Amino acid sequence: MRGGQARGRIPLVSVLAANSVSTAGTSLTLIGVPWFVLETTGSAARAGVVAFCATLPIVAAALAGGPVIDRIGRRRVAVASDAVCGAAVAAVPLLHAAGLLEFWMLCALMALNGFAHTPGNTARYVLVPDLAEHAGTTLARAASLYDAVSRGARMVGAALAGVLIAAVGAETVLLLDACTFALSALLVAAGVRGVRAAEPRKAAPVSLRTYASELREGYSYVLGHRLLLAMVVMVLFMNGTDQGWLAVLLPVHAEAELGGSTQLGLLTSLMAGGALAGALLYGAVGHRFSRRAVFTVCVVLCGGPRFLVAALTDTTPPLALTMALSGLAAGVLNPILTTLTYERVPEELRSRVSGALTAGCELAMPVGGLAAGLLVEGVGATGALLAMGGVYLLATLSPLVFPVWRTMDETAPAAPVSSPGPSRPAPGRAASPPRSSAS
Repeated sequence: MRGGQARGRIPLVSVLAANSVSTAGTSLTLIGVPWFVLETTGSAARAGVVAFCATLPIVAAALAGGPVIDRIGRRRVAVASDAVCGAAVAAVPLLHAAGLLEFWMLCALMALNGFAHTPGNTARYVLVPDLAEHAGTTLARAASLYDAVSRGARMVGAALAGVLIAAVGAETVLLLDACTFALSALLVAAGVRGVRAAEPRKAAPVSLRTYASELREGYSYVLGHRLLLAMVVMVLFMNGTDQGWLAVLLPVHAEAELGGSTQLGLLTSLMAGGALAGALLYGAVGHRFSRRAVFTVCVVLCGGPRFLVAALTDTTPPLALTMALSGLAAGVLNPILTTLTYERVPEELRSRVSGALTAGCELAMPVGGLAAGLLVEGVGATGALLAMGGVYLLATLSPLVFPVWRTMDETAPAAPVSSPGPSRPAPGRAASPPRSSAS
């Protein structure tokens, strides 16, 4: 019996391990690519262009990719996603070493990486409920483990990236990132083999009409639900400014004022560590307090202050403290948004609604990176930090302004499904929370 239980845990452990390895690798890319662009071109605007090219396909994949995953199979999608991402990332330093890398090639490779990355993340995430049941553990425990290992991996990956860039260069870090994608693919390919939920699902024949109908159901539900729509609009602005912060503003500030890549890795790691602590803290005691009160305080603290401190200081300690506290606040947001989504979205629509939520939340990310690069070139790093920090602050004040946020504390059941179209029960992915550097 014990042997059977151990074998039942292997798929869940494999997915958790694969996600942690892939997430750590993504942290290497998050720091390594902007640093590589700044080192090789010296242009913040070009770093913004690369960020735009890397994130625009993420939005495209989220907009239209949901129904494809179940048809192809979650295991196959996760493995293929990591394989493509690994190849795209590895090509950057290899082409550069051969003297063949053009700027348009870098943009194209990062676009390919972004397009392939989202389906793999989604495929691993939506497997968790089935794998938790397969392992004989609760969904709450499995989801907590998934979030915790992801945050821990971001923290470790960011710290390693800063140190490794200083020690061996951005090109070597990108090759290491490619290896993490390969390892993630192997873990899923071997560990999730034979799991029914990971295999292709029989569905209605593929046609433009049925595909459009499935997409429309998710978007219609979000547009008709005032609280979900308010969440999406706010997170859209937060993610856009966060992308500018991560891809351009923080690397430029670290290079010009703080001493280099080691400080960049340290700051990113501190925020990720704070987010991990915030998530654990909310899981332990958050249920005792009003969701709206906790969310409102934390969402204001997670973004604007770090932009302001970076604009006003040229030393690491004040920004390090601010980013750790911002991460602590950011870590509280995800559990609240996840709970709200599960409560308010019918189970049979969760997969489709999650695609709409993800697409909406990520819609401004390409613009954020590009705008940050252009602002640095036009008004300087300090002006860019203040401008984007102001946008972040205005977005996070919405829970104080709009009455719909008062319904956060209502534990209302999900609204009934009114669509006459076909739907099938499927484990869902929660709403994409604010994707700060800690998320």
